[in-house]
Amino acid sequence: MSAFAHSPEGLLTVEFGLIALGLIVVLILVAFLSGVRVVQEYERGIVFRFGRVLSKPKGPGLILIIPYGVDRMVKVNLQTVTMNVPPQDVITRDNVTVRVDAVIYFQVVDPTRATIAIQNYLLGTSQVAQTTLRAILGKVDLDGLLGQREQINDELARVIDELTEPWGVKVSLVEIRNVDLPESMQRAMARQAEAERERRARVISADGEFQASQKLSDAAAIMAVNPQALQLRFLQTVQEVAAERNSTLVMPIPVELLNFFERMGGGAPARTTSPQVEPPREPASPYLPDTARIETPATPLDGADGMSTEG
Repeated sequence: MSAFAHSPEGLLTVEFGLIALGLIVVLILVAFLSGVRVVQEYERGIVFRFGRVLSKPKGPGLILIIPYGVDRMVKVNLQTVTMNVPPQDVITRDNVTVRVDAVIYFQVVDPTRATIAIQNYLLGTSQVAQTTLRAILGKVDLDGLLGQREQINDELARVIDELTEPWGVKVSLVEIRNVDLPESMQRAMARQAEAERERRARVISADGEFQASQKLSDAAAIMAVNPQALQLRFLQTVQEVAAERNSTLVMPIPVELLNFFERMGGGAPARTTSPQVEPPREPASPYLPDTARIETPATPLDGADGMSTEG
């Protein structure tokens, strides 16, 4: 045996055996290395063995699969996806055409269903979001679309989540981003807003005047009971007018104030003079005109008979 090993034929056989062993070791290493997969923390690996999916997703970390067509692994991203919904032309319930776009936030919660139940869950979610956006906004009027964003966003998220739940996709948030109105509608809304502001201004002004009239009525009632309050108010008004540095100051003095000073001085109270009224004249004689009436003064009588004659 030892002689054969030292013979040229034996040495050749040993060399071939070592080469074959080395090739086998190399093939095993290559197979091992080709079956090694690294799955990130935000990923999960779905392994198919001879076309059938394994029950549990793999990862994260180092994963070993059988290479050469036995096992095949598909990685699924579990991170939240932010997707822009393309602008959609929507006709609202009150027949107003608007252009609306939105943004949707979702993530995969079941990697197995996201891989098996749908070919491309990203495209499917985008299409569902577009159709649902048109359907939901078509049921509301323009005022509701502009003033009830939160309720509409919640409704969109609920409906889209129900449709994508069989795919293992969870929709967490839907936000309407822009609502583009026609120019004619923008002008009409601007006129409406201006009219509303003018109406509010008039209502506020009328309310202020009403309250002011009530206060003035209360003040008049108080001054009627206490006349001194009217004098104090008059003096305060004079002080306010004098503070403005006017060159001319007109001060009406009430008659009661003059009477007060007359009483303080010991004189008779001031009286207002009334216009003289001419007494009615006696009717003229029907035989003489008014200009022919002669009034003669009474004169003393001369003589016994009270009359004198001149020759």
